[in-house]
Amino acid sequence: MERNKYYRFFIPLFNFILLLMNSQLVFSNEFYLLESDNIQEDHFEKDERGNMFWDFGISGFIGRIKTVLLGIFSFFGKDMKETSVHWFRKGLRLHDNPALMKTLEKCGNFRPIFILDPWFVKNMHVGPNRWRFLLQSLKDLDNSLNKLHSRLFVIRGKPLEVFPKIFQQWNVKTLTYEVDTEPYAIERDEKVDQLAKRMGVTVKKEVSHTLYDIERLVMKNNGSAPHTYQAMLTMLKKIGPPPKPVASLDSLKGCSTPVEENHDEKYNVPDLKELGIHESDCGPNLYSGGETEALRIMNEKLSNKSWVCKFEKPKTQPNSLEPSTTVLSPYLKFGCLSVRTFYYRLLDVYNKYTGNCTKPPVSLEGQLLWREFFYTVGYATPNFDQMKGNPLCKQIPWSNNPEFLEAWTKAQTGFPFIDAIMTQLRQEGWIHHLARHAVACFLTRGDLWVSWEHGMKVFEEFLLDADWSLNAGNWMWLSASAFFHQYFRVYSPVAFGKSMDKNGDYIRKYLPVLKKMPSEYIYEPWKAPLKVQQQIGCVIGKDYPKPIVDHDEARKSNLEKMNKAYKENKTSNEQKTTNKRSSEETVSSLLSPKKTKS
Repeated sequence: MERNKYYRFFIPLFNFILLLMNSQLVFSNEFYLLESDNIQEDHFEKDERGNMFWDFGISGFIGRIKTVLLGIFSFFGKDMKETSVHWFRKGLRLHDNPALMKTLEKCGNFRPIFILDPWFVKNMHVGPNRWRFLLQSLKDLDNSLNKLHSRLFVIRGKPLEVFPKIFQQWNVKTLTYEVDTEPYAIERDEKVDQLAKRMGVTVKKEVSHTLYDIERLVMKNNGSAPHTYQAMLTMLKKIGPPPKPVASLDSLKGCSTPVEENHDEKYNVPDLKELGIHESDCGPNLYSGGETEALRIMNEKLSNKSWVCKFEKPKTQPNSLEPSTTVLSPYLKFGCLSVRTFYYRLLDVYNKYTGNCTKPPVSLEGQLLWREFFYTVGYATPNFDQMKGNPLCKQIPWSNNPEFLEAWTKAQTGFPFIDAIMTQLRQEGWIHHLARHAVACFLTRGDLWVSWEHGMKVFEEFLLDADWSLNAGNWMWLSASAFFHQYFRVYSPVAFGKSMDKNGDYIRKYLPVLKKMPSEYIYEPWKAPLKVQQQIGCVIGKDYPKPIVDHDEARKSNLEKMNKAYKENKTSNEQKTTNKRSSEETVSSLLSPKKTKS
């Protein structure tokens, strides 16, 4: 390493001396001169050793001196101290971040980065509320790092374009990051790993976004994921408890972060305006992003030990005016809260509680294991987020109805309970899981017969906690395409909400146009007499839409379609099994030795 440093100093100096002697200017292939914007390789020739050279004449003499001096200055402008970089993606926290701690094991300079890809800003289906949550999380992370005399470097660009530059400019020797099991992330990380290897950078990655190492779980299950929640629990029982969280980062452990005076100009956390989002596009800021807020909410919820121990997810209310669950899912999605920290803090409450506690799948612990289940199945299943090519998903001939999809998305179905939920989703970025059940069933097998893939994309855009594997898995479940097969159990867009909120307070909150509607008509306003509609200033078909379908008729028709689709899938699967068995028998007969006549 020291030898290379001296070479990088003396090569430009020696070249400069040769230039003055009217000799040849020789450049080492490793030298930084070729990085300069005003030097191009096609101005040079190569000798048989591969070195770059430029024969001197009198012309251009001054320009060549300038070129060499630029090389010398570029040498002194380099960060010659060995640097370790931690790449934040998810895992936006300092507590229980093993990859982050690995960065500080041996380093001179420590630079924590977040790469903001402009392509994602323009092309990904991310709503304004989720962008705001991410920016708040990054700002909170930057503030926490600042307290440790470090800063977050937010770099604009594509990872494969950013890393070659900073590897060289910052003299990076180690790159760390948290393992991500989503298909896009796996492909991206493989390319970054290969790039790092070519440039002599050691990559260290650690699992901390899930309770367990998902890849290891799949290997333990003979290369496939358990396809039922109970099978998942059985497997985890054999494996044992997940790793405990590591200590929080409370100092740089002898490392330092070089922070320039213009840091906030070059590497600042962007605001909404930079992303092309107006503040008015966002709804009320009910859930601020960041580790600080995540830990505060967790501590607040876990302080109510009786509520924690008696928690049963199906008994929580989807249309309460305030959330009846923890609302920690967005913080787990972005990694502002460590799932392992939450898990072990939860077990601590259970262990100290004197009464009986609920059990998985309905308990809070059970919710974390549901998350683990869908992460595992999503990792091991090809095309998990689509119907075609997905071996777990039933092939159902959903209709292509843009009008139905738009009405559902924009809360214009004419069913107040459904429209109130979709309004809350767009405004606040969060809805209760049973509310998600209701609108998902309504869009797919219940009423509109629109593919779950479209609904999944809408949730992906508007939910703060939109998580690739959980989102796809739950949509398949609720459309009875996978995991859940009792397709005849349909959520009523009227009776389900009414059973928990007869007065319709939830509807009145999110659909002000129906605020004055009498309680007996709040779930079915089209049944209100015209005189009543006119008195309250809400005429159905004018001020609020008529029902987009007749629920009873749609339900009956869709049940027949589901029954037919299930039979066709069964026949298809039986045929595949027969073909597979026949193929195996053919191969076996070809491989077995033939008997010869004696």
